[in-house]
Amino acid sequence: MTSKELVLAAIERKEVARIPWIPFCGVHTGKLIGCDATEYLQSADNIVAGLTKAIAEYRPDGIPVVFDLQIEAEILGCELNWAKDNPPAVISHPLSELGDKKLDELSVIKAHEGRIPLVIDVTKRLRKANPDLALYGLITGPFTLALHLLGADIFMKMFDDAAYVNEVMNFCVANAKAMSRFYIENGCDIVAIVDPMTSQIGPEQFEEFCLTPCREIFDYIRELNAKGSFFVCGHAQNNISVMCDSHCDNISIDENIPLDYVKEICDAKGVSYGGNLQLTGVLLFGSEEDCKINAVECMDIGGKRGFLLAPGCDIAFDTPPENLKAVAAVVHDTYQQDVARELANNRIADDECVATPDYSNNDFLTIDMITLDSEGCAPCQYMVEAVEEAAKEFPGKVVCKEYKIKTKAGIGMMKSLGVSNIPTACMDGEIVYISRIPSKEKLIEKIEEYLAKK
Repeated sequence: MTSKELVLAAIERKEVARIPWIPFCGVHTGKLIGCDATEYLQSADNIVAGLTKAIAEYRPDGIPVVFDLQIEAEILGCELNWAKDNPPAVISHPLSELGDKKLDELSVIKAHEGRIPLVIDVTKRLRKANPDLALYGLITGPFTLALHLLGADIFMKMFDDAAYVNEVMNFCVANAKAMSRFYIENGCDIVAIVDPMTSQIGPEQFEEFCLTPCREIFDYIRELNAKGSFFVCGHAQNNISVMCDSHCDNISIDENIPLDYVKEICDAKGVSYGGNLQLTGVLLFGSEEDCKINAVECMDIGGKRGFLLAPGCDIAFDTPPENLKAVAAVVHDTYQQDVARELANNRIADDECVATPDYSNNDFLTIDMITLDSEGCAPCQYMVEAVEEAAKEFPGKVVCKEYKIKTKAGIGMMKSLGVSNIPTACMDGEIVYISRIPSKEKLIEKIEEYLAKK
């Protein structure tokens, strides 16, 4: 059985001899060839070279062509802020109150626009060079693309003007179907709707605004004889059941959601699932031993029917290659799996906590935001932006601090505050908003409440 056949069999929930391994290589593969993220994502040659090296070193069964959720947004008029070690971030929203476009002025993306020709070129070259590898085409999910276009305005409009939000979502569906076709026609086996911003809404809002659009996209992917996967990150645990009803073949989650919880729901719904290697605490900052243990823990929960081993999102730029090779070693060698289990049974956890400030002695309010990285994670970006915008209403009275769990200090602060999901906002050391972006009005009310205690 080839790697591609193994992946497709797992997605179809067939019993497999070995659990397939899908490293979600994004800009990390640029570092493998000495490129920063901007150089990498703007060159087909760099992307092919980086992925070729990742395929050789990490021995995957499948791999994404490009992991960049701003490709469609860029074409549709969103300005991007390019970074050295992250995909670009959207910094303007053409359909927001501050934007300069109306919905009827926007056109569905075409194959010759923006970086789509680059993506098509990479897909063709990878397919030709790796006929036995499963290729994933990643498209921006409709809710995340809608948020790119509308900005944080979308959360108020979901209550004040639901009909307009649905119009925007329908436009995003058309773009998702176009992007799916570009990937499938040029060699991709699986198309993944990557929709991290759905972690910011509950199941009722998911059903109201996202379920029908996602069904339409996944049905279209199936019509083109490809498999459809639903990628979500963040605290989306309550949405897993309704996500399974979206007509997807597979759901992929990160470490914010317990794997055994997802397994129980997906098994009952007949949907395959993937995840949830820890991106930062293990893959980025852990040892090779940590990575092997984490991998075998996931594999033991997932089993050999309907499970694919993968990180929770795109691999951080600075992730040590040796850590990913360690995961590959466990995947391909049952002896390494046994060794990792023994290591897990005999390990002693390190105390990573750090001292938190004495908030009570400050005459100002401290808002600590625990994120993956607001420069590269859309939910984190919008959480930080929302908090900082509200804080401007209280000059000199509010201090905002972001703790990225891509740093050891960030992980330490996360543990000290008792945070278990990201993004999370804490006020004077108390958890206030867990993986939910409040409106500016709600934030102002909450800030006033805490300042009144000073």
